[in-house]
Amino acid sequence: MKFTEEHEWLLEEGELIVIGITEHAAEQLGDVVFVELPEAGTEVTKDDEIVVIESVKAASDILAPLDGEIVEVNAALADNPGLVNEDAQGAAWFIKLKPSDTGPMADYMDEAGYKDFIA
Repeated sequence: MKFTEEHEWLLEEGELIVIGITEHAAEQLGDVVFVELPEAGTEVTKDDEIVVIESVKAASDILAPLDGEIVEVNAALADNPGLVNEDAQGAAWFIKLKPSDTGPMADYMDEAGYKDFIA
């Protein structure tokens, strides 16, 4: 698993990258009440807005950490956005991305680096 400075996690799953937000980010947001996901099949470029999260405290945009095609979205979040608070780094993944290049993954932090970053 890799982590971004924007508090996203990325997990390689075969040729796909599963993307979500970290437990730390979910705690900072508070109770999540709405998650807007993109359409499967959408082509994205790094730093494009891909997800909008609304909580009782704020609204946040999640940006694409890599270029590629969104091949799957987590439909469970539409019915249960609170899943982000319950299992941010598991069942509450946002999208599965088929990256056009996995090279930038090397630039992201490992778990130890992320823990130091948020400390």
